[in-house]
Amino acid sequence: MNDHILEMKDAQIFQGNSIILKDISLNVHKGEFVYIIGKTGSGKSSLLKTLYGELSLTKGHSEIVGFNLRQLKEKDVPYLRRKLGIIFQDFKLLSDRSVSSNLAFVLKATGWSSKDKIEKRIQEVLEKVGMENKAHKYPHELSGGEQQRVAIARALLNNPELILADEPTGNLDPETSEEVMNLLREIHLSGNTIIMATHDYTLIYKYPNKTLKCDNATIFEVMNN
Repeated sequence: MNDHILEMKDAQIFQGNSIILKDISLNVHKGEFVYIIGKTGSGKSSLLKTLYGELSLTKGHSEIVGFNLRQLKEKDVPYLRRKLGIIFQDFKLLSDRSVSSNLAFVLKATGWSSKDKIEKRIQEVLEKVGMENKAHKYPHELSGGEQQRVAIARALLNNPELILADEPTGNLDPETSEEVMNLLREIHLSGNTIIMATHDYTLIYKYPNKTLKCDNATIFEVMNN
């Protein structure tokens, strides 16, 4: 068995009838940290949406965490997403629930039923992101950086095989961006595989990793160190 967590070969991504990315061939191995860069509208988010099942793959081959995206049915999408941790630029926290309730909501939705186990797992992931003392706060009571830490904790809840981060520092100031990046690096060093779309070249140069660039409807590897 190989250690590929993502394989794409001759894949093409469409939105409606418009081709966004063509001839995509790439591999991501377990334990890698991969950046996806490119201008706004170049296809970064469309690629990530395809990987977590929001956009259908209709041409080419792609397999991610054991799921064949060409054969993915709507009923399969929740099972795919249980193996993924997804981090969004705008946090996507439920504003009417506390931090703890936000995380409990995800665990219950993915099959957790034991109250004790739910509470224990919430405590574990909040400690990992340095937010263990903010469990009873509501999103509006937190800074942007704190909200993103909660969003990262949420992504870790089900021990994902792969974390997809779509512009996770896009709404943050430079200092907070660096704090979030350091947290993601710690998570990566503890064994997680991460694919991160970003336009923040400062972070890329400071923390070089494998980098893929979306440009002119194609995606290719570039050197950044």
